[in-house]
Amino acid sequence: MAALATFAGGAPSLSFERASLLASQCRTPDEVLRAHAFLLRRGWGDHPIISFKLQRAYASLGLLHSAHSVVNCSQNPNVFAFSSLIDSYALSPQPHQSLLLFLQMLSLQVSPNAFTFSSLLKSTSIPHSIALHSHVLKLGLVSDLYVSTSLLDAYTRAGDVVSARKVFDMMPVKNLVSLTAMITCYTKLGDINEARMLFDESHEKDVVIWNVMIDGYAQHGQPEQSLALFREMLLRKKVRPNGVTLLGVLSACAQMGDLELGKWVHSYIKNNEIKLNLQLETALIDMYCKCGNLEDACSVFDRITIKDVVAWNSMIIGYAMHGRSQEALQLFSQMCELQLQPTDITFIGILSACSHAGMVSEGRRFFKLMKKEYAIQPKIEHYGCMVDLLGRAGYIEEAYELVNSMQMESDPVIWGSLLGSCTLHRKLDLGEKIADFLVKNDLANSGTYILLSNLYAAAGKWEEVARVRTLMKDKGIQKEPGCSLIQVDNKTHEFVAGDTKHQKIKGIYNMLEELGVLLKREGYVPETETVLHDIDESEKERVLQVHSEKLAIAYGLISTKPGTTIRIVKNLRVCLDCHTVTKLISKITGRRIVVRDRNRFHHFENGSCSCGDYW
Repeated sequence: MAALATFAGGAPSLSFERASLLASQCRTPDEVLRAHAFLLRRGWGDHPIISFKLQRAYASLGLLHSAHSVVNCSQNPNVFAFSSLIDSYALSPQPHQSLLLFLQMLSLQVSPNAFTFSSLLKSTSIPHSIALHSHVLKLGLVSDLYVSTSLLDAYTRAGDVVSARKVFDMMPVKNLVSLTAMITCYTKLGDINEARMLFDESHEKDVVIWNVMIDGYAQHGQPEQSLALFREMLLRKKVRPNGVTLLGVLSACAQMGDLELGKWVHSYIKNNEIKLNLQLETALIDMYCKCGNLEDACSVFDRITIKDVVAWNSMIIGYAMHGRSQEALQLFSQMCELQLQPTDITFIGILSACSHAGMVSEGRRFFKLMKKEYAIQPKIEHYGCMVDLLGRAGYIEEAYELVNSMQMESDPVIWGSLLGSCTLHRKLDLGEKIADFLVKNDLANSGTYILLSNLYAAAGKWEEVARVRTLMKDKGIQKEPGCSLIQVDNKTHEFVAGDTKHQKIKGIYNMLEELGVLLKREGYVPETETVLHDIDESEKERVLQVHSEKLAIAYGLISTKPGTTIRIVKNLRVCLDCHTVTKLISKITGRRIVVRDRNRFHHFENGSCSCGDYW
């Protein structure tokens, strides 16, 4: 260290200015240790300002133990020394040390100030926040904006919205930082309406507050509102979106299946020189996968130079949901070859890939591998994948035993999956047993009753079907209506079965009639056994003809240019008849049709489907 050599070669006495400069110039651990030793020999070790600068030098290099030693060795450490070190510990892997320092500070009768509390509150849990809050009140620091904002933030992290709101309401001045902190608290706990009320009350909005609200909607299942708010942000033009904004928007696009907006966001990133970091790249992969564009997802993935496990997981899950199970397993092998440690999410993707392709032996192997080789304990999602895999492949008893052997409490989703397999394979006795268990344990939902009704209908037990439906009516349980979405010219159109409300409904039904003629020429016979109602065959055919996805496809055919890919999002599982019809439509029209249902993607092209008729 040149400066130390210069000082060492100088006069025996060392001025305060030169000692202060020496303590401030340290850039490495070796330099600060040598400087500290030199200053101690020259008699400056106990000077409060020199000690403080040495302490800060140690802390800036991550040597918190040494910084703490400087404070302990000081004859009269002041509030600035303690507060500075508290701040360093609060942001370190040892945040508990900040509380111990605070107690040490009080024991030495050093009175804390606003900076002490604002630093200390960065790392505290709810019991400590309450204790610190009382100290703040005693010292009259509650009116300090930084302290009150830090208190609000601490309660937010602890999920205590009531205390956070009390602090917020007591603040004499509410700035954008405190307002954003309160909105964050509401969005974190899912109280989106309260968050929006505060958001609308803010006259000056920066990009952070917009980001919190946009992401809040996206994270709590309100993607439409998230995208609407994003469009409003763009119209305001005062605040430009940044990478964080676009993470929330891409999440909303993925939920909505809004490929056009997702592509626009990708272009916006490129055209506005927004840094494309790994988080954004992974969000793009997720969006493209969930919007049915696996090709672009692969393109983004391939361009990432250094991929973390999250990026690999997103692509594996993407392949799985599109029925590209072999590619998912190959990607897993590549990931392991690079010595990346798989996570529980990785195995959800792998087991899902096995389930979508009926790869039972592979699924069993990966389920064992997860526990044995990687010490990952199965979660409810892993059991869900295995139950779905075994049940749909016909190994229903094995699936039932697996559920009963679980080390955790099973949820209605897993039992629903098993009940669905009973319906698929006409296992009436076991289906009744499962349904009875769910009802008795108050785990039944609308899906339980629908699946039981379908099970009876498939067995021709119409009296039992009527009994279940009467029970649903008595309990006020309603079946979730099937609906299908299609986006044309950046506008989303929604259809339900038998819809007559669309402005182009006449053209839609005309197209269905034309398709009906062409389908019969191809040898199509309606799958009337999928209509689980006690009605005649002609009525069943009419019911099948107006399913929501057929209406959406017909609208796509009359509203887009020949050769355009038609993309549909459906909230329920695609039925057998719609699957057969869509395959034939893709052959007749030469269109590629991509349907995202509740479970997976189906890519229909030239009369066949990517699922291989296994879904």
